[in-house]
Amino acid sequence: MTTDAPPVLATHGLVRAYGPAAGVLGVDLVVPRDCVYGLVGPNGAGKTTLLGLLAGLRRPDAGTIDLGVGRERLVVVPDVPEFERWLTAAEVVALAGTLVGAPPSRARVAAELARVGLAEAADRRVGGFSRGMTQRLALAAANVGDPELVLLDEPSSALDPAGRAAVLDLIASWAQRATVLLSSHILSDVQRVADQVGVLRAGRLVYQGPLQTLLDRYLRPSWRLRVRGAVAPLREALAAKAWVEGVDDLGGGTLLVRTHSLDEGERGLVAVAASVGAAVVAMVPEEADLESAFLTLTDDEQVPA
Repeated sequence: MTTDAPPVLATHGLVRAYGPAAGVLGVDLVVPRDCVYGLVGPNGAGKTTLLGLLAGLRRPDAGTIDLGVGRERLVVVPDVPEFERWLTAAEVVALAGTLVGAPPSRARVAAELARVGLAEAADRRVGGFSRGMTQRLALAAANVGDPELVLLDEPSSALDPAGRAAVLDLIASWAQRATVLLSSHILSDVQRVADQVGVLRAGRLVYQGPLQTLLDRYLRPSWRLRVRGAVAPLREALAAKAWVEGVDDLGGGTLLVRTHSLDEGERGLVAVAASVGAAVVAMVPEEADLESAFLTLTDDEQVPA
């Protein structure tokens, strides 16, 4: 990701209102260059509306959009792409390149179809494609023009696990030469490929920035602490500590301990265990995940409207 360059995309007070809590309500989006920016939010949060505004498919009621690339270098892949049913997959990809002024060779078309797992379907008419095949075809058509900015709306929602893995690999490869703005409700997919994240709730951007910062800020560190002996005294001693948020007994001498900070847990857990005579067999940190941070951040009691 290029941190010193101006953002490839920025909005200022962007509004498209469909009611008091629907649409996009004053969004200041900043998308750095050469990154994968994951746009997440509950259903109805405004993700598709925002992508439509950025793509120029909808007009804002207020605000501005600063686009750091030419419109011909921007490509949009909707969640349900559609193509003329009588065209073959190869013709769709070739036409996509031609429309942006870069007619591709047959070899390039074949390579793009192979990249998304459609090599065997190159000469098939797309009217007979499944939704998942059509979604993959849209990605091949998007990539053939070598875009600088790619807007993807739910690109893997209709794919099986193997197809999703292939699409995520393609998105990761795009980030080596372009910027990708990815809207998805599959949070594990976003966590796999995104380094920047924006969280929408009720039309407002409640967080944007590095994914790791989101995880660090909105997740409580937790550990699986496995001990030998004195489990009950250890559970009571930990529960009494002000820096411990909660303790669950998982059985088999294992406690799940949540603390207010990483440093407190790393320094305090073993010391407390030693103080009650419990021998620490293992202390394994729980892996932070986007879904947990997302649920915390979009909780009505956690974030003001």
